[in-house]
Amino acid sequence: MLQVTEIVIIGINHKTAHVETREKLAFSESQLERSLAFCRENSGISECAILTTCNRTEIYATGADQQTITQLIMQMLSEVKGIDTDEVRPNLYIHAQEKAVEHLFTVTAGLDSMVLGETQILGQVKDAYAKATEAGTVGSTFHALFRQSVTAAKRVQTETAINQNAASVSYAAVELAKKIFGRLDNRTALILGAGKMSELTLRHLYDQGVKKVIVVNRTKERADKLAACFGGVSEYYEKRRDCLIQADIVISSTGAPHFVLDKEEMASVMRARRGKPIFLIDIAVPRDIDPKINDLENIYLYDIDDLQAVVASNLKDREHEAVKARLIMKEEISEFQIWFKTQEVTPLIAALRRKAESIRKTELEVSLGKRLANLSDKEKKHVENLTKAIVNRILREPVLRIKEFALDENSDLYVASLCQLFDLEEGPNGELQPRLPQEQEEAAGSKAEGAHH
Repeated sequence: MLQVTEIVIIGINHKTAHVETREKLAFSESQLERSLAFCRENSGISECAILTTCNRTEIYATGADQQTITQLIMQMLSEVKGIDTDEVRPNLYIHAQEKAVEHLFTVTAGLDSMVLGETQILGQVKDAYAKATEAGTVGSTFHALFRQSVTAAKRVQTETAINQNAASVSYAAVELAKKIFGRLDNRTALILGAGKMSELTLRHLYDQGVKKVIVVNRTKERADKLAACFGGVSEYYEKRRDCLIQADIVISSTGAPHFVLDKEEMASVMRARRGKPIFLIDIAVPRDIDPKINDLENIYLYDIDDLQAVVASNLKDREHEAVKARLIMKEEISEFQIWFKTQEVTPLIAALRRKAESIRKTELEVSLGKRLANLSDKEKKHVENLTKAIVNRILREPVLRIKEFALDENSDLYVASLCQLFDLEEGPNGELQPRLPQEQEEAAGSKAEGAHH
């Protein structure tokens, strides 16, 4: 029988777990490489891609068996992340086949994001796909799936107004600062980290009129480059305490696996500030800022989960556009599903063609060796081309019908019937293959001999 490719996703996001749990499953670059290598080396997984952002971690995989894929991914999480998967399992969601496909399309278009319709996730999905491709864990199914989901997301961006007003986690962070201070043009903002999230946050701060920006990063060169883009200044990581003393707003988004600001350091900073209020926004996962800092007076600390309230105010206008976006998703998902289902019957079509070609060649060789032996080479070529044309014409309608019934819920029954009808059998590697004419004659002879006895 045909081997069906299973598409599985196992994930955790802002809807299913608090940041304390999500950060346990956040992947560093080295962990991502190890995880993809694990999947590449295990035969139970055919393809794999890992999406890891501040709000979600999702592992996409294909293989022959959903249960095997799930077990291997759990094993990978245990080995690479060093966690007890039973502890986080209640927070995980598992989708397969159509639901997995729909989930990826929805995520890529920003329809499952904390900020509905945000566009940053599109770049993150493309990055996950690129890294998986580079690691050699992407095959034909994921090439088609991820490309189609990106196409769908781009259609949503151009054909709807869902992202008309900038709204991402970084934007929400700046909006929260604005609500606290009223105006930002007379405030000093300190950015810890020089990555993509820091750049997006800086862009929003700049749009809101912030004139004094300080960028601190462990790599001073990256801090210089980012600060220069927005007329800000950069500083060495070791001098962050002096920068904290000056700042009104601190937005932290580093890739550190541990806290970069702890309670003891901030207590010292607050003494130097003489108690002047400071606003801290931690949009990193894992978190950059020790939550115990909230115990100190005149410090207002918000982490990524606290941004939900700010995000809510942006949702109303976007919900209307989301209806249009979901219609686009439906069209694009349907297009992928047609392709995917057709791939399931491709081995059947290939086996049918091989069988027809085998019969054509055998019969042609017999005829050219006997009754048509006197034909010239040119005439023999004409006869060969004619037989090829006849076979292609005979197979044309059956092939079209096979592709059509691939979309039917009873497709397995149709496939089994055709295999029986055309005497196609499963090969040693699970692929369909036609019996050769000689094998058929031997099988028929055995049956006849058995009947005589």
